[in-house]
Amino acid sequence: MSSAGSVVVVGASLAGFSLVNALREHGHDGSITVVGDEAHLPYDRPPLSKEFLREDVDLALGDESATGARWLLGRRAVGIGVTAAGPGVTLDDGTRLAGDSLVLATGARARALPGVGALRGVHTLRTIDDAHAIRRSLRAARTLTVVGAGLIGSEIASTAAAMGIAVTIVELCHDPLTAVFGPHIGPLCASLHNANGVRLLTGVAVDRFLGDEHVNAVQLTDGTVLSADAVVIGIGAVPNTEWAADSDVQIDNGFVTDSQCRTSIPGVYAIGDCARSYDETAGAHHRSEHWTNATVQARIAAAAILGAPQRPPAAPYFWSRQYGRMLQFAGACRPTDEVRFVDGDPSTRSLTALYERDGAPVAVFAIDNPRLFTRYRKQIERLTPIPTP
Repeated sequence: MSSAGSVVVVGASLAGFSLVNALREHGHDGSITVVGDEAHLPYDRPPLSKEFLREDVDLALGDESATGARWLLGRRAVGIGVTAAGPGVTLDDGTRLAGDSLVLATGARARALPGVGALRGVHTLRTIDDAHAIRRSLRAARTLTVVGAGLIGSEIASTAAAMGIAVTIVELCHDPLTAVFGPHIGPLCASLHNANGVRLLTGVAVDRFLGDEHVNAVQLTDGTVLSADAVVIGIGAVPNTEWAADSDVQIDNGFVTDSQCRTSIPGVYAIGDCARSYDETAGAHHRSEHWTNATVQARIAAAAILGAPQRPPAAPYFWSRQYGRMLQFAGACRPTDEVRFVDGDPSTRSLTALYERDGAPVAVFAIDNPRLFTRYRKQIERLTPIPTP
C-alpha cells in the first residue's frame, strides 16, 4: 500500500519515531514531518533510570535518516488548527505545518513537588538531560532520598544502591505498587527494597526540602528528617496537552481517542503517553505510559491513517529491572482477581503468578522467569478481543 498523503507528527519521541517507521512499513511514500521540542534525535528512555545513570549507553532508537522524514528539532508546537489545507500545528516561531493527517505524540512530563525552588540537587527524570544531571549528583552523593516507590523511583533506587549510596524511598501510599500489580503482588515488589538494603518509608509525605543553595535533608510530614545529598522525585507524569487547549481536540487527562487512536477532530490522531485511548476490552478510556504502549499505538494509528488492516492486539505489557532482577507484567488486573502462583512463590528467587477472573487468565506477573511468562502472555493475548475499526 502506498499513499501520497502528507503526515505531520508532533513529538520526536518513541511514539513519534515508531509511527514514522510504521507508516513506511505500510508503504506510505508521502511526506512526513516530525516536530520535537528537544534538541536530541529520538532516543530510548527506559535506560535513563537504570544503566545510563552509571555510564553512557547507546540510546538510539534507529536510523532516523532512513525514514525519509523531515525532522524539526528544538521546535515547540503551540497550537492546533484545521484549514482547507488540512489539520496542522503552529510552532513557537509562527511557522504553520499542515498535512492530510496530524499525529500528536507529545508525551508527558515528570510531576513536580512544590517547595523545591532553585535548590540544587533535587531532580525529576524524564529526559536525557535530566538523567545527566542525576548522574552528576549520584557520583558525588553518599545519601539519596527517592520520593515515590513506583517503577521509576524503584529503578533509580536500585541503581543508586548498586553504586554504594545509602538510599531511602519515601512513599505516600501505605502499599506501594498495589495499584499496578494488585494487593497480592504489590507488597512482594515493595519488599525487594528492604531485601537489598534500601529503606522504604510508607504512608508519609515530604513536608519540605532543607538546604541553602543545595539540598542536604528532607523533612517528612511525621517530623522525620532524612539526610540527603541528592533527591529524585518520581511521583508520576502529566500529559503534555496544554499547548493544544485552545483547539477542538477533546482533552481529559490526555488527548481522548477511540480505539484506533483517532481524536475528536477528523484527521488528527494521538498516541503514546499523551493519549487517553479507548480500551475495548475494559470498556473505558485509559492512558498508559509504558514503552510497549507507545509502539503498539504507533502501529494502530499508522494502519488507521492508511486504511490498512489492523493486527490482533498484544496484551498490555511492561517490564522493570531492579536489584538484578527482571520483573515482567502483561494483561490487565483488578484488585478482586484471584492470584495463583504457577511456578515458585514469594520465598523463591524466580516466580510466576497468574491473575484469573471468572476462571480465565487475565494477567501474568513474573520475576526472572521469562520463558514461562511468555507462554502465559501468549495465552492471554489469544483471549483478548480484536478492536473493531
